[in-house]
Amino acid sequence: MSDEDNSKRVRSIFISDLHLGTRGAQADLVLEFLRAYDAPQIYLVGDIIDGWRLKSGWYFPQSHNDVVQKLLRKVRKGSKLIYVTGNHDDFLRDFTGLQFGGITLVDDIVHETADGKRLLVIHGDLFDLVVRNAKWLALLGDWAYTVALALNMVINKVRRFLRLPHWSLSAWAKHKVKNAVNYIGEFETCLAEEARRHQADGVICGHIHHAAYREIEGLTYINTGDWVESCTAFVEHQDGRFELIRWPQGRLKGDAAPVVVPARSGALPELVEAARSMLGPMELARILGKRPGSLSERKAR
Repeated sequence: MSDEDNSKRVRSIFISDLHLGTRGAQADLVLEFLRAYDAPQIYLVGDIIDGWRLKSGWYFPQSHNDVVQKLLRKVRKGSKLIYVTGNHDDFLRDFTGLQFGGITLVDDIVHETADGKRLLVIHGDLFDLVVRNAKWLALLGDWAYTVALALNMVINKVRRFLRLPHWSLSAWAKHKVKNAVNYIGEFETCLAEEARRHQADGVICGHIHHAAYREIEGLTYINTGDWVESCTAFVEHQDGRFELIRWPQGRLKGDAAPVVVPARSGALPELVEAARSMLGPMELARILGKRPGSLSERKAR
């Protein structure tokens, strides 16, 4: 019996900011979640594979590859996978609109809920002025975040020894530092306005690693959080109700209309070539679980 046979069936899954390819990615917990939940529509809301980090040094252990293979297995079993590009996987943005198998690559898309609401799904980095106008500063911030995660690991080793619960340094800073609080508020407001511009009823995004579900001036704002610290995702139930899942606290105890997007026809090899041009054949082969050289062999055929 497969994992999908034992999983909880929901209408849609929204998950973002896995940052596969970094040492901070909680790939084992992602895999647990994907085994526990299944849906006919799965939205990857950006920053799934961290191209920024992979370009500076290769790190993609088996657990990260297992997550990729698990997602592909869900597609083979009939799920539609909508991959929304983010800033850390921006190497894919020149190829949005490609469809191959049950996978669609987009920059943004409108999701229609079971109760008829229209929600804009977008990563959100385009509303981050630092990312848009000073990428070098964004890269510096990414380095500082990595240092903070390393420090946080040391702190939590001590806390585990003292039988204390997990504590997040960056989450604490986001709540306590005035500039961070203001940034989050402005980000949320900008995303809500973008949903209004699309004549949508709300927005589902990621990017800032801060899970949230609230109403902003009559619009629904959902942020899926991340799988580096908070390990959160949202699921849509069959009645259109959304639920925030925090993992592992949310471990389980015990057909929707397909998304239609304007797209040009494409095939998996085209996307492989795009990623290979950015990451290199050896790295891409490891991500896809192929032997080095098998990609060029397939192209030769």
